[in-house]
Parts: sequence; structure tokens; C-alpha cells
Amino acid sequence: HGAAELDEMGTEALPRRTPAPAWIPTAKGEEGDFCLRSSDCAAGLCCARHFWSKICKPVLREGQVCTRHRRKGTHGLEIFQRCQCAEGLACRLQREHGPADASRLHTCQRH
Repeated sequence: HGAAELDEMGTEALPRRTPAPAWIPTAKGEEGDFCLRSSDCAAGLCCARHFWSKICKPVLREGQVCTRHRRKGTHGLEIFQRCQCAEGLACRLQREHGPADASRLHTCQRH
């Protein structure tokens, strides 16, 4: 038992653990492609949760809505994560003309 059962199952049932050979170029994931970490994604993209998987999403630009986390570790609880703001930008409370604290919206703004 063992070897005979393996033949009947076929190789499709076995997980592949061997990495791709170095001579095969590994393309970076484009927007919407599945990923495990941001280094799997092309430039200008990060790997963020989308439902129960992770996909490559665009890094946020100036003026786009961002997520500010009050407590460390809450980023992992989001079902739809956003990428961080692009380099040179920070996620800050949007300043609006009107009553103080009218909006809790955060946007990517220049330092």
C-alpha cells in the first residue's frame, strides 16, 4: 500500500513544493491577481485582503481615501483592505470647512 495508492491518485492530488527554476522569469502580479505578499505584485501595487483571499491593489495616491488604524493589529480584521499611501504621503484626517469633526474621513496627503 502506499506506492500503488499514489499511482491511482495521480500527481494532480499532490501539492507541488518545488520552486520554479531560476531560469523561468517570474512575472509580478498585476492589479486583481492573487498574491501572498506585496513583493508578489508589480510596482505601484500592494498585496491586500479582498474577502478571504489577497489580491494586488493599487497603492493610494494623493487625495484618495485611506484607512487609519487606531489600534495596532486591527488591519488584519478588514475584509477589504486598502494599500498604504504612496511614498511622500501620509494618511491624515481630511480637513473640511464646517463644524469640527464633521468628517472622520482620512485621505492621503503630502507630509
